[in-house]
Amino acid sequence: MMNMKYDRYEPRPEDFSGVRLPDELEPLVELMAKNVHEVWAAGRMAEGWTWGPVRDDALKQHPCLVSYEELPESERDYDRATALNTLKLILSLGFKIQR
Repeated sequence: MMNMKYDRYEPRPEDFSGVRLPDELEPLVELMAKNVHEVWAAGRMAEGWTWGPVRDDALKQHPCLVSYEELPESERDYDRATALNTLKLILSLGFKIQR
């Protein structure tokens, strides 16, 4: 049985199709992606998770509890998308990012 409170939820992320990330911010995507992974991993470890060859919720093991550089490309792409969308949201809201 569906929970009536949640079965009507429809995600509506911002549309960033018209937002172009300036070339000088491209390196920031990778730095942010690495940090996204570090924050996720630290949170998991704080909850008692450890590395395991396959995800096992009962044993709290996860194969992605490795350094960002050791992640499969698909996982790094996921973190990059999070970083890229965050930067595009900041820009679309009218903020400027400067060094």
